[in-house]
Amino acid sequence: MNPKFLILYFIAGTLALILIIFQIFIEYPVLNFTGIILNLIMCLFFYYLAYKTYHEKKDRELM
Repeated sequence: MNPKFLILYFIAGTLALILIIFQIFIEYPVLNFTGIILNLIMCLFFYYLAYKTYHEKKDRELM
């Protein structure tokens, strides 16, 4: 993975997390758990990509 995308993945994950919080706040009495879980998976996927690009960058510096 290209380390240039670390900030992009981190911003996308943070925006997805904000959307989850906003969705829970708007739909509070009756929650749509399917939509929340799909957004949570998207959020975790972007944070995982940011994690992988960060560690790949650090591994190259050690070698």
